[in-house]
Amino acid sequence: MIVRNSKFLCLFLLIAACNRHAAVKTKQTTVTQDGYTLVWADEFNSNGKPDTANWNYEYGFVRNEELQWYQPENASVGNGLLLIEARKEEKPNPDYKENTKSWRTNRSTIQYTSSCLLTRGRQSWLYGRFELRAKIGISKGMWPAWWTLGVDKGWPGNGEIDIMEYYRGMLLANIACLGSDRKAQWFSNTFKTDSLGGEAWASKFHVWRMDWTEEFIALYCDEQLLNKVSLDKLVNKDGSGFNPFKQKHYMLLNLAMGGMNGGDITGTSFPQKFEIDYVRVYQKK
Repeated sequence: MIVRNSKFLCLFLLIAACNRHAAVKTKQTTVTQDGYTLVWADEFNSNGKPDTANWNYEYGFVRNEELQWYQPENASVGNGLLLIEARKEEKPNPDYKENTKSWRTNRSTIQYTSSCLLTRGRQSWLYGRFELRAKIGISKGMWPAWWTLGVDKGWPGNGEIDIMEYYRGMLLANIACLGSDRKAQWFSNTFKTDSLGGEAWASKFHVWRMDWTEEFIALYCDEQLLNKVSLDKLVNKDGSGFNPFKQKHYMLLNLAMGGMNGGDITGTSFPQKFEIDYVRVYQKK
């Protein structure tokens, strides 16, 4: 596009600068106005692979009958971003077993790959303010998420917090503990991405936040409260009295697809991207 008028040229350059992900990141606050102190962050300012002091990986077909094979190769750091990329690529399934019923082993070939990064065994936290600035794709079948799991007990008794989760046109904010039926008891809210702006909304970076205290867990997107649950409601319902949200949690970042919730991926083009600007954790001293 050719811009001839100088005023329009300045406006055009300003809009372009605002829409471009600049090398200068959102300013990192060491101490917030309400008394939180930065205790851990990954700003993804290097180039290459994610920092192994912070991140480990999941491998293979992991959960929810999802389509992707998780592998480290689909995660990279560059231009100030962590990029998790979902790809359509065919390769042999090393876990394939003929005549088995398991969805993990009955597929002879891998059709799709992606990455799941997690801080398990590297970093974990009890309470605090957690922040993520990221851009998610909302194409059919995509299932990006930023979430936490407790370090002790099996799922769902260890507790799960889905600070950011998207699938089938919905943005979700979920918290789960063990219910009386021995299954997950969910405390969930959903928001249609069309109501937020659809593709225009998804084309921009947004900030997701969790405030987790001894009294409650509150989940936000761009300062809008999505869900808030008192910790006294989140005790496991197995008679143990164990509250999985009074223990340390580790975090996960992943781009899944298909499976039990992701939906049909027919017509979706690849690669698909989950771009993360930063992840930060604050706590009160």
